[in-house]
Amino acid sequence: MSTLSDLLAEHTTLSGSSVAHLQGLVSEWQLLADLSFSDLMVWVPTSGPAGSEATDGIDGPAESAPGEFGQYWICVAQVRPTTGTTAHLDDMVTVRADPAEAELLGEAWRKSEIVSESELGELDDDGVPLHPARAPRSSAHRREVIPVRHLDQVVALVSRDTGRLVGREASLLETAYIDAAEDLFRMVADGTFPPAAQTGEIHTGPRAGDGLLRLDADGKVVYVSPNAVSAYHRMNLTGSVIGADLANLTRKLIADPFDAAELAARISGAVQGRSSLRMEVEVRAATVLFRALPLRPRGRPSGALVLVRDVTEVRRRDRALLSKDATIREIHHRVKNNLQTVAALLRLQARRSKDGAVRHALAESVRRVSSIALVHDTLSLSPDDRVDLDQIVDKLVPIVAEVASAETRARVRRIGSFGIIGAELATPLVMVLAEVVQNALEHGYRVPRLNAEVVIGVERSARNLDIRVVDDGVGLPTGFSLEKGSGLGLQIVRTLVDAELLGSIGMRRRDDAPGTEVHIRIPLRGRT
Repeated sequence: MSTLSDLLAEHTTLSGSSVAHLQGLVSEWQLLADLSFSDLMVWVPTSGPAGSEATDGIDGPAESAPGEFGQYWICVAQVRPTTGTTAHLDDMVTVRADPAEAELLGEAWRKSEIVSESELGELDDDGVPLHPARAPRSSAHRREVIPVRHLDQVVALVSRDTGRLVGREASLLETAYIDAAEDLFRMVADGTFPPAAQTGEIHTGPRAGDGLLRLDADGKVVYVSPNAVSAYHRMNLTGSVIGADLANLTRKLIADPFDAAELAARISGAVQGRSSLRMEVEVRAATVLFRALPLRPRGRPSGALVLVRDVTEVRRRDRALLSKDATIREIHHRVKNNLQTVAALLRLQARRSKDGAVRHALAESVRRVSSIALVHDTLSLSPDDRVDLDQIVDKLVPIVAEVASAETRARVRRIGSFGIIGAELATPLVMVLAEVVQNALEHGYRVPRLNAEVVIGVERSARNLDIRVVDDGVGLPTGFSLEKGSGLGLQIVRTLVDAELLGSIGMRRRDDAPGTEVHIRIPLRGRT
């Protein structure tokens, strides 16, 4: 089954940051679906032939009232509420919007605002659009469309399908849930949810059904769900939570003064609009997970949403898995140590050799082994099999510069971010980068000069990772051919790019200045 990043790569030209924002939203939106009692779907506009009827698959004819855009709409993600019945029994991912849906989607896209189906036509007494062409898929549900804003630009739309009975005779819980959902959807349209600086760790936080407290702008509790009451009773609370200052109340329940002070400060910070919180605290024999979401619709402080969950049993099972994770990290650590030992032996052999060519070959071998060791060193510290390639490349550059000729004195700098890369791509990619940068330093600056510079430029999108290594040296020799190059470094680069990275590489003289430009393109679809 295609992932969200795969579908975005296939149907859009969104930037890497826009894709990351949508992935962050999707990682959060079970909470939105549960709070709103609604089915949520992400829609993106994509080019296609106009004039044919809509179908329920991406391989059929494409038509969804293209209008001024010459586009149709396709669903790339879907979530159902766990707090109510679903509006769509079928899987909607890769389904194209029908004309009625497309009209509402197009209206929200043009206005860059939240739009409901009632705004497109007059409703009858039951709230159903009178115009038959504008009728929703099911008259038992009402639809709203929320623009997803990122960097002051709408990058996608979220449709919200809610049962028409929801809210008619609402309980206190239902009212509190829906009010919180309205604020969060408004923040999605404002571009402030999910927060840009949050980490993936936050996504494992409590859900709405675990326990929910709504705070006002002063930090006082205005609503607490039954499960949240139970969680606080596990923390030895005997009185009522309603009307209390939650930060001060919670602080008194935690024995550890440092945890108590930090949790209270974070809850207060969320009320004031600062970053959201995910924190575990040990209280008596229980482990409780907290998360606070600042609510700032239209930029106005509206309090915070605090989710709590008793994770005592979950943490007991987690401890049983720690030994397995520790074993895997220990293996990476030992592989790194063994590679460093090999590099040290090669370095010792190079020092004993009197032949300059042999010393140079051994030094290059040391650099190649050290590059692989860097990846295993990072994996030994990572909780999974993914690494931050920026950290590895920044550590690799000094190693490469050390091996290069002492007269080079060229500065190497990185522009852009590689981001998080899987281990299966990290090792060959690091080796390719090391070879390319080494080649630029060694062959591009045979005549020493001041202010020499090699730039590693990175552009990442949903489809590809594009890397450009540009130097301002002497440039490629006349008649140079990458395919016919006989050097060991070039052979390694060609083999790894073709066989391991499944990408492409090109080398050419720069058009606008002296020097060489190397362009590497690596497909990411289905591999990140």
